[in-house]
Amino acid sequence: MKSKIIYILLCSFALCTLSVKAQEINSFSSEITELIEKYKAVGLAFVVVKDNKIIHTEAIGYKNAERGEKLEINNLFRIASISKSFTATAIMQLVEQGKISLDDDFSELIGFPIRNPKFPNTVITLRMVLSHTSSINDKNGYFDFASINPLINKNWDKSYNDYEPGTDYQYCNLNFNMAGAVLERLTGTRFDEYIKKQILDPLQLNAGYNVNNLDSANFATIYEYGASSKLFTPQPNAYNPRKEDLENYVLGVSTPVFSPTGGMKISALDLAKYMMMHQNYGKSGNLRIISKKSAKKMQTPVSKKKAYGLALEVRDGILEHGKLVGHTGSAYGLYSSMFFNPKKKFGFVVITNGCIAAYDGENLELTKSAIQILYKHFIVKR
Repeated sequence: MKSKIIYILLCSFALCTLSVKAQEINSFSSEITELIEKYKAVGLAFVVVKDNKIIHTEAIGYKNAERGEKLEINNLFRIASISKSFTATAIMQLVEQGKISLDDDFSELIGFPIRNPKFPNTVITLRMVLSHTSSINDKNGYFDFASINPLINKNWDKSYNDYEPGTDYQYCNLNFNMAGAVLERLTGTRFDEYIKKQILDPLQLNAGYNVNNLDSANFATIYEYGASSKLFTPQPNAYNPRKEDLENYVLGVSTPVFSPTGGMKISALDLAKYMMMHQNYGKSGNLRIISKKSAKKMQTPVSKKKAYGLALEVRDGILEHGKLVGHTGSAYGLYSSMFFNPKKKFGFVVITNGCIAAYDGENLELTKSAIQILYKHFIVKR
């Protein structure tokens, strides 16, 4: 009789546990669905990392809405400005090799004068460029270097702000396209090929800056939302082929073709694997991509006015308690987030290929809310 009672109690406990888990799953699904509907996300891919393991992956919505193709977790996105961290990681490899220093004069690295005309005696360093404290801006554009080269452009001075380099912060895409060119000048290797060989291949990631070397059938179509039309319009320019540009490519000059500042194409799943390397201070399993010292430098704020390191920032306000390290991206209607806690070993990748964009301060409400939901259900409750 006693054995029978114990058996019944165990069965009841198991059923109760399953019921609680089912409720949690239903609660999570309903919260995510409500979020997607609120911001009309075309597709949403997300990955959760805990204790250095990927514990949840999911893709919801459409890879291509016109054709009714469902989004999959291995579909590739142009992740926009998270790409900057790949460029900075590559630069840190060269720093470790002694080929370059973060305090080097950037003029000498890029091959033409980089000086704020209002502060001609202040050296603009590589560190300033990688941390957006260089006083350089994007007013003249950032897809060629003529915009800031005084030997070519008579309006080059407009590419600089009024404050002294190193004293303030302004986000600038030109900084990282130039950093990519410096990498080419130092290595004699085309930017996309260096990143593939030194970062992507070692981590076994299906990704790259070169559209021509990736399977276009795997690209998630990006959609831009029109506030007036209330329609989502496909943006094929996000994945423009580069055949003609590559035929006349000049190292250290043509680099913006690959957009070191925003041109990485990668899946949410592979981006999470890359994120885990930074979460573990440069190490992935037994493989080390950059040193712990370099990784910590990337994650340490440079400016006192903005918690931005070397292509990675410390972001407050996403989770109620605690800060996260990472980066966001937005271009053509895509929005991406990669944030992690290097001490507690958890992190999130959230990417949408189109949504109604609304911001809560500096955070996109869709990706911020998604991270909060994922944190509640997969980090706190497990």
